[in-house]
Amino acid sequence: MRSILFNIWEVLEVVLIAAVTVFLIRAFIVQPFLVSGRSMFSSFVDADYVLVDELSYRFKNLERGDVIVFRYPLNPKLFYIKRVIGTPGDHVVVKNGEVFINEVKLKEEYLDPGITSMGRVDEYVGEGELMAFGDNRPHSYDSRSFGPFSSDNIIGVVRVRLLPMVRAQIIERPSY
Repeated sequence: MRSILFNIWEVLEVVLIAAVTVFLIRAFIVQPFLVSGRSMFSSFVDADYVLVDELSYRFKNLERGDVIVFRYPLNPKLFYIKRVIGTPGDHVVVKNGEVFINEVKLKEEYLDPGITSMGRVDEYVGEGELMAFGDNRPHSYDSRSFGPFSSDNIIGVVRVRLLPMVRAQIIERPSY
């Protein structure tokens, strides 16, 4: 009888350790995210399953081109996936369908041909703020509409697309 109880305790101990480990990883390091909508088409499509790194951006500044998941500033219950366009200290201007950062035209090779940045933006990104746009500009509600937002709203950086398997990949920041 004693040996059976010991075996049950060992199994429970392994299960408990595994559950705590999964909880800690999920809560503080990596979080799954399901893309909903078409604001990042064709970089990300509806129902893409991605992994969001919740840790590294806390030790290293986000850079232009990083794809992030963040809470919508006007309704923190909503999560958005967008690409960082403006970082602290940047002057972001959208005019005639083009994006300019500090008076230099941004080369956005990740945009599908013919996609332009609609709207008129002339914003300075403050300390502790970011601006982020969707890659599918005609179908994206983003910083062109609600302006810069606090980096406190950031959940993390998209690092991997897991599903669908045919599109699985490590997500890299474009070079400008």
